[in-house]
Amino acid sequence: MNSAARIEAFLEMMSAERGAAENTLSSYRRDLEDASAEIDGGLAAAADIRGYLDEIAARGFAATSQARKLSAIRQFFKFLYAEGLRGDDPTGTLDSPKKGRPLPKTMSEADTGRLIDRAAQEAADASLNDGDNLAALRLHALVEVLYATGLRVSELVGLPVTVALRDDRFFMVRGKGDKERMVPLSAKARMAMRAWLAARATVPAFADSPFLFPAASDSGYLSRQVFARDLKGLAARAGIASAKISPHVLRHAFASHLLQNGADLRAVQQLLGHADISTTQIYTHVLEERLVRLVNDHHPLAD
Repeated sequence: MNSAARIEAFLEMMSAERGAAENTLSSYRRDLEDASAEIDGGLAAAADIRGYLDEIAARGFAATSQARKLSAIRQFFKFLYAEGLRGDDPTGTLDSPKKGRPLPKTMSEADTGRLIDRAAQEAADASLNDGDNLAALRLHALVEVLYATGLRVSELVGLPVTVALRDDRFFMVRGKGDKERMVPLSAKARMAMRAWLAARATVPAFADSPFLFPAASDSGYLSRQVFARDLKGLAARAGIASAKISPHVLRHAFASHLLQNGADLRAVQQLLGHADISTTQIYTHVLEERLVRLVNDHHPLAD
């Protein structure tokens, strides 16, 4: 690493030229002094810095902390190079520590069933003459279609009314990048859409709307925020912690439950509308769990 004087010069530059805040300067100081104490010699090489990063990783520092320390070291050596205090920048070839990708939040099949059953019960109790009951029929249709298709919430709320009018087992949806894909509709989802379509027809303001879920909004259809709020309320009434529920969680449940029950990862990629299989690979933990189950259940020596 380098002397305390050079660290002070770097910090002065960060303060005077870049207007770094006091907390930022303190953070740089801690990170650089820690690195300086660990890296021997004034002419640190890339291997020395990599060894230091490996050592702090072994000490249990999170990838985010490792990346922050490397950022401080990078800026420090760039400063030394720019000022002519070093003839090279040893950090140029170093890769940032990879951050672990968090697993998607999802729901168990049992909780998903409770949620949908609650929506179905509220819709069954609904009277078409009451606004609140209209909302119950709409929410049931939204939940059934979301779990049947795995649509993005923006794709779901903006569905054209023709999807319900055709009453087909499959329909085309236009997703990210203006790409179309085919998604399936379960029998229950089609029934829920038909019930909502009948209720929708009783509202004159909805008659000319091209959207399945029209609303008095700038877009002309139900907002994502309203659906998310209604979904959380439904979860609470079903005895499920509302903090754990969102439209995106139901989309993840769709994918996870398909994989748990034998679906192919590539097929799930197509259904979700992921352009790259690497995006779908966040679900590989589900495949791993399924493989363990298969071995434990069927291998003759598993016991």
